[in-house]
Amino acid sequence: MEEKEIAGKEAKLKERLKQLEQLEQDIKKREKTVKEKEKAKKQVLLRLSPSLWNELAKWAEDDFRSINGQIEYLLSEAVRKRKSKVF
Repeated sequence: MEEKEIAGKEAKLKERLKQLEQLEQDIKKREKTVKEKEKAKKQVLLRLSPSLWNELAKWAEDDFRSINGQIEYLLSEAVRKRKSKVF
């Protein structure tokens, strides 16, 4: 190859590298935003009967979730279904 061709390809690669670095920075910013939102979750005190707690614990285990994760999932699904009925 000629030196001009090599220099041209090198310049294209450097430009692509800059683009990739910018994308990486954007992804890191988004990840930080998501983590901050996760930290901002509200806490609630929830009283459950022992039998309901046991059923939720079994269900959570079947779905490979924590009990809190299972409760959050179920509440999210209920809200999603409600929204789809309303609109």
